[in-house]
Amino acid sequence: MNKLKGLKLATGLSALALFTCTAVQADNWRYAHEEYEGDVQDVYAHKFKEYIEEHSDHTLQIYRFGELGESDDIMEQTQAGILNFVNQSPGFTGALIPEAQIFFIPYLMPTDMKTVVSFFRESKAINEDFPRLYAQKGLELLKMYPEGEMVITLDEKATTPEQLNNKKIRVMTNPLLSETYSAFGATPTPLPWGEVYGALQTNMIQGQENPIFWIESGGLYEVSPNLIFTGHGWFTTAMMANRDFYQGLSDEDQQLVQKAADHAFEEIIEHIDGLADRSLEKITSNSKKVTVTRLDDTQIAAFKARAPRVEDKFIDMTGEGGKALLNQFKQDLKDL
Repeated sequence: MNKLKGLKLATGLSALALFTCTAVQADNWRYAHEEYEGDVQDVYAHKFKEYIEEHSDHTLQIYRFGELGESDDIMEQTQAGILNFVNQSPGFTGALIPEAQIFFIPYLMPTDMKTVVSFFRESKAINEDFPRLYAQKGLELLKMYPEGEMVITLDEKATTPEQLNNKKIRVMTNPLLSETYSAFGATPTPLPWGEVYGALQTNMIQGQENPIFWIESGGLYEVSPNLIFTGHGWFTTAMMANRDFYQGLSDEDQQLVQKAADHAFEEIIEHIDGLADRSLEKITSNSKKVTVTRLDDTQIAAFKARAPRVEDKFIDMTGEGGKALLNQFKQDLKDL
């Protein structure tokens, strides 16, 4: 080996050793979520990122909706270890963890903000039972949090289940959510998010459900202008890590990640306070075609009477474990 070649090799090995040493101390982690810039999951992700980068030498790369595919794609990438963190709603995770579909039992969750937040803070089902279920699928559940009350949009006004008959309502690929809309009288139609706007525009479907901020940011009110507040549930989401990645972190980094998740939770609770009202104001300001219908107690009772069918379906799908989780859920709510 000549001296020049030996010098280059030595220099290269030194650089590799320096890189390896640095990499042990500081990594660039990858985090994907399901929403657009400025939406709730995006705000949460950036609050998480800010905490990580302010309290360590690690950096965090965030990928928004569509940059790495749809929800199913980013979950697969997280389980494969390509992504370190993922934010995905139980609506999609339900295919992987059937018990996660519990959030789609209508009228199980309260609708007032204060009670919802207290539930997520204190619930044994949320903070003890769900982490064990996620761990079985190679996922470290770091935080579950609410995003907003679910609102139905339709091609015409409706106040009764009968008025949903023969309406094709877009749902996530979630069997229990399909059962909910079947119980409500509609025809549930699973569609990827990227196809929803066009399907509404061409009348392939006649409605969909989402939190009001998502209806605003996605422009859904432009093609589905009748907003119906049924009070049947809140959109919930979960932030998690690849479990092998998380278990391989030092104790210090595990604490860092958990503190960042807790910090982002507090920030997002403040962010969603009043968000629905602000989003609705934007919608009504942008379109004169929009109608807003808030069901009264009698009208809600007609929908609520159909909920037990969905509970029964949930237990059929999840067995004794799901039944125990549902009972714990109800007890947690009762304790509030």
